[in-house]
Amino acid sequence: MNIMRAFTISAVVALGAAACSTATAADGPTSESPAATSAAMPTKVTVVTHDSFAVPDDVLAAFEAESGLDVTFVGPGDAGTLVNQLVLTKDAPLGDVVYGVDNTFASRALEAGVFADYTSEAAAAVDAAEYAIEGSQALTAIDFSDVCLNIDLTAFGGDAPAPQTLDDLLDPAYSGMVSVTNPATSSPGLAFLMATIAAKGDAWPEYWAALNDNGLRVTASWSDTYYTDFSAPNYGGDYPIVLSYASSPPFEVIDGQPTTAALLDTCFRQVEYVGVLQGAQNPEGAQKVVDWMLSDDFQASVAENMYVYPVSSAVTVPAEWEQYAPLAANPWSIEPATIDAQRDEWIKTWTDTVLG
Repeated sequence: MNIMRAFTISAVVALGAAACSTATAADGPTSESPAATSAAMPTKVTVVTHDSFAVPDDVLAAFEAESGLDVTFVGPGDAGTLVNQLVLTKDAPLGDVVYGVDNTFASRALEAGVFADYTSEAAAAVDAAEYAIEGSQALTAIDFSDVCLNIDLTAFGGDAPAPQTLDDLLDPAYSGMVSVTNPATSSPGLAFLMATIAAKGDAWPEYWAALNDNGLRVTASWSDTYYTDFSAPNYGGDYPIVLSYASSPPFEVIDGQPTTAALLDTCFRQVEYVGVLQGAQNPEGAQKVVDWMLSDDFQASVAENMYVYPVSSAVTVPAEWEQYAPLAANPWSIEPATIDAQRDEWIKTWTDTVLG
């Protein structure tokens, strides 16, 4: 995701099936003629995405001009909502291609048969293969990020040192300071739940019970936690420890000074994928979108527009990211197949433990 500035998504446009009739030579172009072939090729392609997708206008315009496609975006919600909608509508897909399914939900969509196989030959596909889901050729990695707790640096110092680890958060000194998002409604929330499960093993419910007893706040969405609850100078909420991304702090630098930082011991590595929808009305256009998202132009845009790291090794992230947005050296992770097998049970247990 996932993320700090939402892209305005246009409403979904129904893609009408082009009706083609075979004409005689006397009546006009035959089905073999270039004119008939051109008329039969769909020019519209619908990209289904989460509501934090963003791409610069000029990057999109260049792709449309080069490909001859007219791109429409539709965003049904957060990544979790996105996958739910894909599964529910798989027999009447919302579009042609999907961006934003992450590694916490990918196996569910794959199991439901939402995607068609496609292997891109774009140069960055070699880099994307590093994040491939074993046994599947249906999803292509586009970007990655670390979901981590972020702290308001202005709230800590002197006699109140900042926390560093998951265990530190259980200290009464941090009571009432932590705001996270619900893993049942938010992909960052689910990623953080995965981090605690990876770190605590079977004892993770006890960890969450203790965290809850220490004044934990839970919101429905990342934007509620970050923009409303965060006490950082740009927002002014009441919680100095909130769930966000390792790439968030560069955007909170004020007058050359950082005001926030990520707790890198709390991170879960999140990967976002693109895939062609099974039953797409324009599968060829969908494949072109996959190739485009691996292009240098698109890959170079993701850091500053979606605050995530590109998978391509051919592009660079903003220089300040090296100083203010380092990736976790050892992020927590869980195999997608394990997540798929346990996710629903984990969310139910978390809900019973934290929300009662």
